[in-house]
Amino acid sequence: MEQLLKAQHVSKNYGDLKVLTDVNITLEIGEIVTIVGPSGAGKTTLLHILGTLDRPNKNTNTIVSIENTETTLLTDKALAKFRNQHMGFIFQFHELLPEFTALENVCLPGWLGGDFSKEKTKKALGLLKRLGLEKRASHKPTNLSGGEQQRVAVARALINDPKVIFADEPTGNLDSENANSLHDLFFELRDELGCSFVIVTHNKDLAKRSDRTISLKDGQIST
Repeated sequence: MEQLLKAQHVSKNYGDLKVLTDVNITLEIGEIVTIVGPSGAGKTTLLHILGTLDRPNKNTNTIVSIENTETTLLTDKALAKFRNQHMGFIFQFHELLPEFTALENVCLPGWLGGDFSKEKTKKALGLLKRLGLEKRASHKPTNLSGGEQQRVAVARALINDPKVIFADEPTGNLDSENANSLHDLFFELRDELGCSFVIVTHNKDLAKRSDRTISLKDGQIST
C-alpha cells in the first residue's frame, strides 16, 4: 500500500503541560486507523495535529507530511487552503451551522474553497442521496435526528473529495443502532472512494473492525 500520511517526532506542550511526547504514526491510502486510549491520553490533540488543526512543538526533527506535503512548513493561509482541499472532518457533535439547510451545510467546504458552481450543489445532493437524506436536503439541523445530522456531517466531509477523513468520536453522541450504521458507512465509503480514515474512538467494536489500532497512554504510543 502507498503511504498517505507520515508523522514523526510529534510532541505537544501547552505551557508546562506535556500532552504528546515523540509520537510517530503513518497512514496508508485506503486504510482505516483508530486511535484509542483513556481520557486525557492526548488522542484529540494528536488528531488535530495530524489534521493540521493544531501545530506540533517546533522541532527540526518533527515531520507531519500528507500526500508528500510537509504541512509544518506551510503558512497559516496556505495550510487552511491545503486542509480544505485534501481533508475532511467529522466531530462528535456534528458542528452543523443551524441557520443553514442540510444541503447548504454540505456545500460549505466547497464554498469556502471558492466553488459556488451548480456542479458542486449537484454533487452535494448526490452525497445526501447516497446517505439516504435526499428528502431532508432543505431541512435545517434542528429538524433532523441525531443520526441524520451526523450523516450530513459525513457528506460535508466528503464534498471536496478528500484523501483522508479525520473523525473525533463520531459516534459518541449516537445510540448503538445509529453508531453501528455509521461505522458500516465508513467502511463502505472507504471501499467506494478509496479514502482513508483516522478515527479517535472509545467504541471497542469500531476499533476491532479497523485495519489498525493505535493506543495512546500519557501522550505516547503504548504497545
